[in-house]
Amino acid sequence: MTPTRRRVLIVTYYWPPSSGAGIYRWLMMSKYMASFGWEPVIYTPSNPSVARKDESLLKDVPTDLKVLHRPIFEPLELYARLSSGKNKGTIGAGLLTSQKKASWKVKLLFWIRGNFFIPDPRRFWVRPSVQYLSNYLKKNPVDAMITTGPPHSLHLIGMKLARRTGTKWVADFRDPWTNIDFYHQLNLSKPADRRHRYLERKVLRTADLVTTVSGHWARELKNLGAQKIEVVTNGYDHEEFEGVAANLSEKFSMIHVGSMNGDRNPELLWKGLEKLLANEPALSQQLEIVLIGDVDYRVFESIQIHHLTAFVQHIPYVPHKEIITRLCSSSVLLLPLNNTPNVMGIIPGKLFEYLAAKRPILAI
Repeated sequence: MTPTRRRVLIVTYYWPPSSGAGIYRWLMMSKYMASFGWEPVIYTPSNPSVARKDESLLKDVPTDLKVLHRPIFEPLELYARLSSGKNKGTIGAGLLTSQKKASWKVKLLFWIRGNFFIPDPRRFWVRPSVQYLSNYLKKNPVDAMITTGPPHSLHLIGMKLARRTGTKWVADFRDPWTNIDFYHQLNLSKPADRRHRYLERKVLRTADLVTTVSGHWARELKNLGAQKIEVVTNGYDHEEFEGVAANLSEKFSMIHVGSMNGDRNPELLWKGLEKLLANEPALSQQLEIVLIGDVDYRVFESIQIHHLTAFVQHIPYVPHKEIITRLCSSSVLLLPLNNTPNVMGIIPGKLFEYLAAKRPILAI
């Protein structure tokens, strides 16, 4: 007799066709859950504020997967667009800024974000989501639910639903809350900081299980109040690499994939390459530095200071399948980590795809 498959509700802000690092963890988890006896049900916004979309990711969504969509209201996104004018002077996670002149707007937006929208601008999705999911679960019960953050406001959905329905709840922290690298840059008032920390402790102490991506962060979350915690690292999907030919570039190609903000700017690398080019002029015919993703203006400034602009190719967006091909064809994969106090807990999701590509990795 075939055992009954258990059902799990997964509440996530990031879902295809949206693109970005926050997509892959639970997209790939849901892809393989059926093999372990679980039937996932996804709950996600119908209108998320994301910079880019990648339609190719839809192929990884199981055809029989139930996906629930509900609209979300995000006032800070509206304000950012009105202030900057369409996509000019955009801001991203970690205070990544595309234009130097937009710095005062970035500071203002992050001050508003930290002090008025606690824990984040997606907080207005909490109440309607709890109401909608409460009604849904009455007719369609699940055995467990998972909320994944950031945005950490999604954990408030899980906390309220667990209290209403008694459903077992897992709070998944892909990144920390108050220990995230840019938290200190939000210019929080004392009351706002207390509110952030109060909600964080409440989530950690209420969840039946807390999961995170590294042992260091697990210890931090335990110290903050997590009662039961497990490490579930990120990974890679082996199917993505099947049949990918490693056609190495004719040039000495150094590739970085993902956002590169000011804290992740590898100054020593640029300085070292400048000296190497001065001592080995022939390298100038071979060197190629490819930055795929959003790049902070401070990184470009450093590159210019060290006379490397001519060797840099910036590609703001590449579909995920093409990224895999580029990884497998590179000479060296760049992995600079944030120069921030919580660096010991950072294990980037891209590391696992770097490993799967089987190319040399330069980690800084």
